[in-house]
Amino acid sequence: MTQRVAFRLWVKPERLEEYKRLHQEVWPELLDDMRAASIRNYSIFSDGPELFGYLECDDWAAASAALARSDANRRWQEFMTGYLATPVDPDAPEPMRMMDEIFRME
Repeated sequence: MTQRVAFRLWVKPERLEEYKRLHQEVWPELLDDMRAASIRNYSIFSDGPELFGYLECDDWAAASAALARSDANRRWQEFMTGYLATPVDPDAPEPMRMMDEIFRME
């Protein structure tokens, strides 16, 4: 069964435009590692510096563990620390603050 994952992050306001630009050029090796971890249908939305992320995967715990082993993901998260007010820690049990799903219409 597909697991749906949603999260919020905040970008440093002065870095927002560059953050958006960088996400038009995500590293191919990172995208490959994400796909290998079963991540698909991944989107990030912006409301000013507040970001909302949504993705689907087979198992979020397994996908997170796979990304924690990914050199490309580790380098990307380190790179993003200069942009995010809420950095992602690939080594944390929950690398991002997740949102609870309260409604679904299919």
